[in-house]
Amino acid sequence: MHELLNTYCPNLMTKLPDFYESIAETLQMVVRSGWISFMIGLVLGILLTVTKKGGILENQIVFQILDKVVNFFRSIPFIILLAGLLPFTRMIAGTAIGVEGAIVPLIFGTVPFFARQIESVLAELNPGLLEAAKAMGDGPIRIIISVYLRESIPGIVRATTITTISLIGLTAMAGAVGAGGLGDFAIRFGYQRNQVDVTYASVLVLVLLVSLIQLGGNLIAKKSTH
Repeated sequence: MHELLNTYCPNLMTKLPDFYESIAETLQMVVRSGWISFMIGLVLGILLTVTKKGGILENQIVFQILDKVVNFFRSIPFIILLAGLLPFTRMIAGTAIGVEGAIVPLIFGTVPFFARQIESVLAELNPGLLEAAKAMGDGPIRIIISVYLRESIPGIVRATTITTISLIGLTAMAGAVGAGGLGDFAIRFGYQRNQVDVTYASVLVLVLLVSLIQLGGNLIAKKSTH
């Protein structure tokens, strides 16, 4: 097997430590920025839902501000967002390169997308459940937890799966500006040095990651559907 890999992937085999480090960096970026984005995006999605017209906490001022902020960041291509956030990233993370420098722009690139996903999921909730909760005298916080979130778990899982897969794509894009990870590895060696086997190996790992996340998301969504 080792001889076979040396024959067909000679460049990759000489860079295995860098390859493994790149995989670890990609996982770090996905886990760290994904977790923070999940928390912020979930809160934003809930606020967008409950403050819009007809929501249980209708407030047009709050809704319009959040709606415009989310639309603003969603409209900026991620590669431009990376460059535009450089001063802010240096201020928050102390650096704009490597894994640490990628976390901040990844959060800004992921949160608006996930917030819209959550808003869409919560909008599909059966209105009869909300009316029943109100009739029983439940307050807004209890309705959010017991009705919106509890009844929407499968949809939230699917939204999280889609967002995580999108986040993996953003980490690869962040590699173009020295963020590390598989994107950076593929660009430095696969593209700039024309080492095709390195590019294919990076793509293969990314495909495996996406497949595993999609499989896990589908299983959890299926188990949580009632």
